Amino acid sequence: MTTIETAAGPAEPMVLNMGPQHPSTHGVLRVILDLDGETVLKAKPVIGYLHTGIEKSCEAKTYSQCITLTDRIDYLAPLSNNLAFCLASEKLIGIEVPKRAQYIRVLLTELTRISSHLVWLGTHAIDLGAMSVFLYCFREREEIMKIYEYVSGQRMMTSYFRIGGLALEPPPGWLDRVERVVEAMPGHIDQYEELLTENRIWMARTKGVGYLSPDDAIAMAVSGPLLRASGVPYDVRKMFPYSSYEEFDFEVKTSGDCDSYARYKVRVAEMRESLKIIRQAMNKIPSEGPFRAEMPGIIPPSREEMKTSIEGLIYHFKIFTEGFAPPPGEVYQAVESPRGELGVFLASDGSAKPYRAKFRAPSFVNLQCLPKLCEGRLIADVVTCIGTTDIVLGEVDR
Repeated sequence: MTTIETAAGPAEPMVLNMGPQHPSTHGVLRVILDLDGETVLKAKPVIGYLHTGIEKSCEAKTYSQCITLTDRIDYLAPLSNNLAFCLASEKLIGIEVPKRAQYIRVLLTELTRISSHLVWLGTHAIDLGAMSVFLYCFREREEIMKIYEYVSGQRMMTSYFRIGGLALEPPPGWLDRVERVVEAMPGHIDQYEELLTENRIWMARTKGVGYLSPDDAIAMAVSGPLLRASGVPYDVRKMFPYSSYEEFDFEVKTSGDCDSYARYKVRVAEMRESLKIIRQAMNKIPSEGPFRAEMPGIIPPSREEMKTSIEGLIYHFKIFTEGFAPPPGEVYQAVESPRGELGVFLASDGSAKPYRAKFRAPSFVNLQCLPKLCEGRLIADVVTCIGTTDIVLGEVDR
């Protein structure tokens, strides 16, 4: 333990537990702080309070059954988790997903990115005393939740992406609802920026706080907005395109300021880029066409075929009772989730259940930079540093 030199001689620092039950830790995160007065000498994150064993549970279920588990990893971006797992499974099997399904996946995951950033901005703002922004952000997020519910029947844990495509044909008029949200969002983002960007209190609480140099960010394998706010233009959608992202025109927003204010600016800019991608996806999605691949024995038949064909009924029954068996092999697939590089490693031994399932959770990896952000700052700045990392504890603990 670090000692403190005082007029009376060396003294031990005060140890303070922050969390795990505390609103500003954004979940069950415990941070052990060594303090000299209000200055943080050392910060140690302690995790594991929310451990659900999702990775091990995946190894006891069929590939299709695993999708409902992925919703619960990062519960603020369940569709991003669905997509990563489905892409990994499709790579393992060798499935080509129809373009219509690929574009719909892009549209919905970009809506997920906006929804997740809205939760981050609202909760981070309320941590630092900006009450109104919290209410406005959740107002807009509610409209996105309504789209999820209309398309899939569920507000959050949709399990809408399935291996080979989508669970259901999108209902009529769903793009009209997306259009209304996309048209309104730029004005709402302007409102957030009017309230915060030049706000003296907001700037005082975030500028120069939580500095993370590009070298440190790379050394700690940080990804997502945290990395891009340190000036490193790494985005999985650009570097390793998936689901036809190579066909979309968007910018990777970065900042060289490396502090909490830069991370705020990058995430707000990302919301605007996501709106740009969504507009392009709306123009690309054909009005008709298959929404999942045709692979009997792996992809479930349509409901009509199941009810009118004995082969379809048999395939449906066997897929949902026994699953399907990919060939032996290993794959890794990454996507750009709202928090960074979300990777899925799957190993198959030729059975209907994954031999090994491992998730590269960006919240877990990004959390290791928290001591670097906090040490040398005041206790009040620890709240800013935790919020600016945008961790989700379900993803940290898995």
